[in-house]
Amino acid sequence: METLILIAAIIVMTALGMWLIHRLNRQHGARIAAFRFGDALPGVGRRPGRRPRTPGGPAR
Repeated sequence: METLILIAAIIVMTALGMWLIHRLNRQHGARIAAFRFGDALPGVGRRPGRRPRTPGGPAR
């Protein structure tokens, strides 16, 4: 009888942990979606692309 209670308790605690992790991941996903990482900062332009190296020229 004690074995069944122990197994049930382990299953319940595992399910509770899975539910909590799911909620935290959903919350984190919502925060990430609300923040726009790809936008440049206001007043700061994008850096120009790299210039191609000339053959035999010095590396900068």
